[in-house]
Amino acid sequence: MAQLNMIEAVGLTKAYGETQALAGVDFAVPAGSILGVLGPNGAGKTTAVRILTTLATPDDGRATVAGYDIRTQAGEVRRRIGVAAQDATLDGMLTGRQNLALIGELSRMGRAASRTRASELLERFELTFAADRILKGYSGGMRRRLDLAASLMTRPPVLFLDEPTTGLDPTSRQRVWDVIRELVAEGVTLLLTTQYLEEADTLADQIIVIDHGRVIAEGTPRELKEASKGARLVVTLSSPHERALSALQQLVEGRVHVSDDGRQLDAPVDSSPGLATIVVRALDAADILVDNIEVRPPSLDDVFFSLTGHPASEADLESDELARELEGATL
Repeated sequence: MAQLNMIEAVGLTKAYGETQALAGVDFAVPAGSILGVLGPNGAGKTTAVRILTTLATPDDGRATVAGYDIRTQAGEVRRRIGVAAQDATLDGMLTGRQNLALIGELSRMGRAASRTRASELLERFELTFAADRILKGYSGGMRRRLDLAASLMTRPPVLFLDEPTTGLDPTSRQRVWDVIRELVAEGVTLLLTTQYLEEADTLADQIIVIDHGRVIAEGTPRELKEASKGARLVVTLSSPHERALSALQQLVEGRVHVSDDGRQLDAPVDSSPGLATIVVRALDAADILVDNIEVRPPSLDDVFFSLTGHPASEADLESDELARELEGATL
């Protein structure tokens, strides 16, 4: 039996004036799985989320969420999704409990059911101690967790998380990750945009990389890392040796970087079987003593760099401001 896709996008395009935010995006998210969407600032990630959550209309292409068409059945889509956007959208003058209960009542859950559900989520996100505080007094991490809790009020089968842990401290980020894992175990389908490659590597079943409005790579985290051929050889010498650089250069795929103290050598390699043994023999033949040899597998940072030409941590402020201006437009 074919696996049900809870999110499907085919040929989505969207332009804001002369800026092409999406240029034909295709992907699918099977039920009960997580799709990680990576890309540099301004790549089109948030535009894709806005279209799939019916907040924007594509210029061309089609998409379904939970089996419903985003154009012709937008109301049905909205009833089946939860959204945690980049910026918190809750009322700063209400308490955490009041914010959640209000969302429930607006969603026609009823007053009693809304209050019960609010209490459940406050406990789940470890916010019970602050439930009756005005939201303006929450820390950034507390606000983000409450925003995620709000997206779960109606128990939606599909959840869109647009950079849900941006700005969180490591402890708060881990709490959010734990909740995300619990949700998937319960059968929820998630689309997660993030610039934290560790987050995508840890959580996502599949990943797509978007750049300039196009999907430029897709696969599991392992498949993408293997395809990037970004493994690195790291050799630590017992002491600096003048012949170490020449001995290694012929065995690696690029320039060998030597540490300031001359003891550690680092270079990109093709991580073929037996590479470490070959390196040990070459260094031994040159009478070079070695403390440690490590072949490090490629990371998603390596994948990102090989695909986009710059590291994920490199902020492009101009494109980021443009993305926020265009993708935040009310249509």
